[in-house]
Amino acid sequence: MLDITDRQILDELSKNGRLTMKELGEKVHLTGPAVSARVAKLEEQGVIEGYTIKVNRVKLGCFIHAFITIITQSPNHQPYLSFIKTQDDYVINNYKISGDGCYLLECKFPSNDILNDFLKALNKHANYKLSIVIDK
Repeated sequence: MLDITDRQILDELSKNGRLTMKELGEKVHLTGPAVSARVAKLEEQGVIEGYTIKVNRVKLGCFIHAFITIITQSPNHQPYLSFIKTQDDYVINNYKISGDGCYLLECKFPSNDILNDFLKALNKHANYKLSIVIDK
C-alpha cells in the first residue's frame, strides 16, 4: 500500500526525475535520508521502474517520415498540385506514378499534430493512403 507521502514522492518525481533527494525531501516535508529510503523502497517494490527523459525530436532532427499515395479527385489534378506547391516545409518529393495512385508524396513532419493538420488540408484536394516509415 502506498501512503500519501509515497504518492507525493511519485508525483514530484514524475514532474522532475532529476530532483536530488534533498530537493525531493523538501517538497514532501521529509529529510533527505528519509525520502531516499522511501524512493529505494518504491524502486525495490517495482513501483518505480526507472527514470526517463523527454527528448525534443525536432531539435534532434528527427521527423515523422511518411509516404502518401495520392488519388486526386480532379481529372486535371490542378487543385492537388496547387496545394502541394504551398507545402515546401513538409514535402520532400512528389512523384508522378502509375498503378494504385496518381502521385506518391514523400514527406517529413516534425510532429503528429502537424501531420494531422496536413492530412486534413490534403483531404480537401485528394484521397490518400498514408504509410509511415519505421526506422530500425
